[in-house]
Amino acid sequence: MAMMRELAEWVKAEGRPADGGEITRVSGLQGASADAVVFAMEQESLDAAVGSKAGAILANAKLKRDGQPYDARILWVRDARLAFSVGASRLADKTMEAGVHPTAMVGRDVIIGSGTAIGPGVVLGDGVRIGANCDIQARVTIYPGVVLGDKVVVQAGAVLGSTGFGYARDSETGEYVLFPQQGRLVIEDMVEIGANSTIDRGALDETRIGRGTKIDNLVHIGHNCVIGKNVVIAAQTGISGSSVVEDGAVLGGQVGIGEHATVGEGVILGGGAGVLSGKKMRGKGEVFWGRPARPLKEYLRDLARLRQR
Repeated sequence: MAMMRELAEWVKAEGRPADGGEITRVSGLQGASADAVVFAMEQESLDAAVGSKAGAILANAKLKRDGQPYDARILWVRDARLAFSVGASRLADKTMEAGVHPTAMVGRDVIIGSGTAIGPGVVLGDGVRIGANCDIQARVTIYPGVVLGDKVVVQAGAVLGSTGFGYARDSETGEYVLFPQQGRLVIEDMVEIGANSTIDRGALDETRIGRGTKIDNLVHIGHNCVIGKNVVIAAQTGISGSSVVEDGAVLGGQVGIGEHATVGEGVILGGGAGVLSGKKMRGKGEVFWGRPARPLKEYLRDLARLRQR
């Protein structure tokens, strides 16, 4: 719950808003009432928001016009979608209760920080370290020695620190022998990991997921990978061992990355893109698409040529 002025402070709105009623939730336009906040990114949605029963409206400042009718409910912000997300986070009902569910299995020498919730059926291996205010949801398995920072969210069924897929092959017999998988996995602060995603431990060193990275459901990250800060990885993406994804990169759904590849800072990989083993993708803000992945303009040009055949 928040008063109008408190909401304005959270979202860094322009000016000082008028007093208003209590805001308790975020809402779409159709379900909005006097206790709800909505957002508007363009003029059409702003007009609809003004005509709604919402108690507060977060609107892009670029929509402000001279002579526009005054509406005390409008909070002008730089990015209404971002402000709405911030407001939602602050208004969210804290249903998570700190503590360890009685059905969880906790190994020896495990450390769990204050305010952290361990859900039903969770398995924590020996020596696991979990920071403060984390949310470890139902049936998550965390293998021995894994380290989680503060405010980490792990959704149901995720597996952290499992054995990596690395083998040495005997050329005489054709037999595959598991290469040592004795490194660790480190998850930094404010990382969110989706349901049924899996992240392998390092082979001899470590796998690391950087601060603020968001990982969707059904993602697999192999051993010795280094994922930077504030990376976004969409569902069904697979990243092979010893690959690097640098800060701020965005990986669309079903992206496939070969081993020892590098996705540079701020690179955007479109859905279904494939990065070959050892390849280095560079160019902050540049979009790559296709299999193998290449700059978007080049991919579209190749697509047009195929259609002409």
